Parts: sequence; structure tokens; C-alpha cells
Amino acid sequence: MSVRGNPGYPKNSEKFPDRFSKEDAGVDDLEQIRWPKGFRCPACSGESAWRTERKLWHGQSCRHQASVTAGTVFEDSRKSLRRWFHVMWLMAHQTGLSAQGLCDVDEFGSYQTAPVWLHKLRSVMIPQGRERLHGRGEVDEAYIGGKREGSRAKKSEVAFIKPNP
Repeated sequence: MSVRGNPGYPKNSEKFPDRFSKEDAGVDDLEQIRWPKGFRCPACSGESAWRTERKLWHGQSCRHQASVTAGTVFEDSRKSLRRWFHVMWLMAHQTGLSAQGLCDVDEFGSYQTAPVWLHKLRSVMIPQGRERLHGRGEVDEAYIGGKREGSRAKKSEVAFIKPNP
């Protein structure tokens, strides 16, 4: 089940804090997405497990502990899943969210964090096995650089528009 198919999915920015008022709301949603048929131990594929106080899954047969965030962009993050979900919500609902725009909206402590988060999230949005662009294409023109005393800005082709058949 996708998060969008969830009846509790926030439809606007006012409803987002209501849906994700606690950290556990994000954990439960991520578990449902990651293990839609229930938890399966990544070490032994066992289904018998319990949840520890630290929100880890403890496999009954192999005693392996697994986190819902292990192997995801959220792994080792000191920020809450609620905050990650908010940034993802912003990315899905705003065209061209910039790092500075994210800092302005989400009040990141430092500017350096915002581009790292956006890069991580954008990297997992790329479809696996996608065909890379190749061949001739049509491009738009742009001026790169600024005017310097005694020199002119160079005209360069920079934006890929569409491939030619």
C-alpha cells in the first residue's frame, strides 16, 4: 500500500502536523511500506519477532535486531522520521524545492544539511534500470558566468530538452 493510498495522508500543509504529530506515526507508516505483509527478518527470513523499546525488531529464531530505517536514506540520521517525511511532502508538493527554500520553510540549523537531504531524497527517486539519454538531442542556450572587466560571458548549450528521433 502506498502512503498516498492511505486515508490519513495529509492533503495540505495544515493537515501534515495532525497526521505526523508523533514520531511513531512515521515509524508505523514506514514499516507498512517496507514490510506490507508483516515483518520478515533480513537475516533469517523468519516472521516471529517482537518490537523492542527502541523500536527495533528482534527476530525470535536468530536474535537479529533490525531497524525499519536500515538500508534507507533515513539510516543513521539524527533527525526524526517526522522531519524526513515533512521534507518529502514538501518535495512532492512544491515544484523545484531548493536547498535555500527548504532552509526557509523547515528551519534547518545549517544550510549545509539541506542540500545533502535533497540529494539523498532525489537519488532514491531515480527509477532503477532507467535508460540513459544517448544520441543527438535538442538543447536550450544559456549564458554561463558573469561579465568580467575586459571579457565577455561565454554562450554555452546547457539544458537538455528532448532527444531527436
